Amino acid sequence: MSLTTRLTYVLPHRLLSSMARRLAYSDNPRLRAWLIDTVTQRFGVDLSEAAKSDPADYPTFNAFFTRALKPGARVADPDPRVLVMPADGRVSQCGAITADADGSGRIFQAKGQSFTTAELLGDADAARAFDKGIFATVYLSPRDYHRVHMPWTGRLRETVHVPGRLFSVGPAAVQHVPRLFARNERLVCHFDTDFGPMAVVMVGALLVSGVETVWSGEEIPAYGTTTTVKDYRGEDITVERFEEMARFNYGSTVIVLLPAGVADLAPGLGPEAPVKLGQALATLRR
Repeated sequence: MSLTTRLTYVLPHRLLSSMARRLAYSDNPRLRAWLIDTVTQRFGVDLSEAAKSDPADYPTFNAFFTRALKPGARVADPDPRVLVMPADGRVSQCGAITADADGSGRIFQAKGQSFTTAELLGDADAARAFDKGIFATVYLSPRDYHRVHMPWTGRLRETVHVPGRLFSVGPAAVQHVPRLFARNERLVCHFDTDFGPMAVVMVGALLVSGVETVWSGEEIPAYGTTTTVKDYRGEDITVERFEEMARFNYGSTVIVLLPAGVADLAPGLGPEAPVKLGQALATLRR
């Protein structure tokens, strides 16, 4: 385990993330310009795809980080049976949700590391719907587009804000921090679709200043101390395939869970595979 990863165990996660948030939302022109230039140069951000390609057009660093893309910069796979990739980034892991000895679902994180579906979702009953299903974990680096879109059309059933730590979700931490994605603060979004349930999990991380959704705005922070469930079944909120559903205010990870027997992951997906919003994530069997 690297020294940096070891340090994340003792760092004041929420304090550092709150400080990063203040910087990200500052409208100080010099600070904003320095932050944008630093990230653009260090991570090779391609602003030619952005709706606003001039860094000076962004009033804050956060506005730059959550920038929209030009129309047509990303398109959905034309096959009507395809569930689309929810974000730009790299696949951390994907595959089958395996069964523990007691039959409960388990999700592979990295060599020697895994966590249960119940731990991730914060709800053992909800987790059973995904036993023997499939998952895909996509890591968004600081260079990526940070809006998350729907893999498939779904009607929002509920969200679950699960409190936790804010470990880094970079590759080194994923390799060494046990149950990382089930320990970090996260927002679980449950949808009902025409093939059954679908969960999209927005996982927070160190220096992440927030998670927002299109239906209720900012969800994280405030950082939670108890699990918070919001029931949307009576509000008729439907988000269409490929439509924006949420955004990260700094880089992090999105995990998609699908039930057993409904879809097959797209060929070629695997650890470290670069992916783009709209490309094939999985194909329905029907």
